[in-house]
Amino acid sequence: MFNILFVLDDPDKLPELLEAWEEAGISGVTILESTGMYRLKRRLFPMRYLPVVYDQEESHLTLMAIVDDEQLIQACLRATEKVIGSLEEPNTGIFAAWPLTVVKGIPKKGAKP
Repeated sequence: MFNILFVLDDPDKLPELLEAWEEAGISGVTILESTGMYRLKRRLFPMRYLPVVYDQEESHLTLMAIVDDEQLIQACLRATEKVIGSLEEPNTGIFAAWPLTVVKGIPKKGAKP
């Protein structure tokens, strides 16, 4: 099994992205609000003479999914770039995946709840 992590830069694209992931075979996704260190530092240490609006904090969404195989990782990556565009472009997102050594608590396909 593998873990997929995607940091989505534009939260407005979430509904379309989730639909694309589901069509690619991703059956469950955990979604977390997140922000990066750069944005946090920029908010905490504003330039002295520039107007800063503190209530407009920019955030990301971090999506996590556990999948069975590398084919699903590649399908998910293709679906992501179909919605978001090339992840090589700035301000799009970060996609990563890695193998898991232990996974418990995920129901088997076809199992009754």
